[in-house]
Amino acid sequence: MIKIGILVGSLRKESFSKKIATNVAALFPEGYESEFIEIGNLPFYNQDDDNENNVLEEYTAFRNIMKDIDAVLFVTPEYNRSVPAVISNALDIGSRPKTDNVWNGKPAAIISQSPGNLGGFGANHHLRQILSAVNMPVVQHPEAYISNSVSLLDENGKINNEGTVQFLQSVIDTFVNLIKK
Repeated sequence: MIKIGILVGSLRKESFSKKIATNVAALFPEGYESEFIEIGNLPFYNQDDDNENNVLEEYTAFRNIMKDIDAVLFVTPEYNRSVPAVISNALDIGSRPKTDNVWNGKPAAIISQSPGNLGGFGANHHLRQILSAVNMPVVQHPEAYISNSVSLLDENGKINNEGTVQFLQSVIDTFVNLIKK
């Protein structure tokens, strides 16, 4: 069984990113198991904690969970033309100490979303830069920018546009091919 960790960049209860991620989690084929990984409980990373052997329990638990994950799907909004702090913090925690980077070599895919027309373009590209630094191969094409996310979700949180579902399926199919490599 291939384990896919899903990290969502929004902590809101009614998060569009979480609703989209829930829809996408169902698109993985048999033999793939997806798991939402909690990142909202992680204190901000402070390297002193690692350097002084005072590693926080939350850091250790998160790092151990991520060590058992085979690949990572990031679903995120854009905050101020960039990545939400919660995702950046999780990436910092997992990449330290550098000798034990939990992200190293794990395939990744990014789906960014926005209620506006740009679909989280800035967040998507900033996240790609970070993933490159922590050595995660990323799905390059198709790039997944989901615009007007509010209108794509029905009252039950399901994506109501078949074209969008087909597009997201192509993203997941490409992600699965990357994982197989």
